[in-house]
Amino acid sequence: MALTSSLHSLKISTSSNTQFLHGTTPLSLFSKPNFTPQNPSFLCLPPIRAMKTMQGRVVCSTNDKTVAVEVVRLDTHPKYRRRVRKKKKYQAHDPDNKFKVGDLVQLEISKPISKTKSFLAVAVPPRTRSKKVEAAAAASGDAGGDDNELGIPLESQQQQQA
Repeated sequence: MALTSSLHSLKISTSSNTQFLHGTTPLSLFSKPNFTPQNPSFLCLPPIRAMKTMQGRVVCSTNDKTVAVEVVRLDTHPKYRRRVRKKKKYQAHDPDNKFKVGDLVQLEISKPISKTKSFLAVAVPPRTRSKKVEAAAAASGDAGGDDNELGIPLESQQQQQA
């Protein structure tokens, strides 16, 4: 009985000074898609630019002026928090058909060439060997890198010597 009397004693004000009636709160402005804040301080920040180049291996070069490049990146697993490899294939423009399967290429963003091609394949310069590695290779007599590394002759070389 006391509960019902206290509920009747409460009055909900329906005056216009209540901001929370009929969705007139300042927060309801944020839900509208064309909302622009009065103080756009966060709009002056420099834009975040996505990755412009990627490296990958050519996995298919059968199409004319197009190569399929597989890019491998490391990402954390959402549940186990372990770094896992993630692969994705991109179609890239190869105007001279100079890349073969297994070549290492660099993908550069360009204007869309077709529905699936928006990258340009560029050759990656070969890695230079460090001076320490070159000195060690020269000392062991392995200057070209084509000889066997262990110094053990192959079976074909043994037959030629006999």
